[in-house]
Amino acid sequence: MSKRFSIAEARDQFTSIVRDVEKTSAVEITRRGEPVVVLLSWREYQRLTSDKKFWERYSAFRDQFDLAKLEIEPEVFEGVRDPSPGRQVNL
Repeated sequence: MSKRFSIAEARDQFTSIVRDVEKTSAVEITRRGEPVVVLLSWREYQRLTSDKKFWERYSAFRDQFDLAKLEIEPEVFEGVRDPSPGRQVNL
């Protein structure tokens, strides 16, 4: 996220911030320096909440990028996944 505004700044510059969000994907709003809200453009919101399933998105990604040409070695992913069984669920 490239831009951050305090709540007071956002209140005073709302129209300008909305214009910025339309050009970028998001703007962060903070309270006492801590992020509390993110303003998204409508286009970005639609992208994030679309009904596409994971496999459709993954297939589109694979169509866009030739993963073999990236030459990513499998060792890059060692230790990334947590091998623990997860939390206990009582049914």
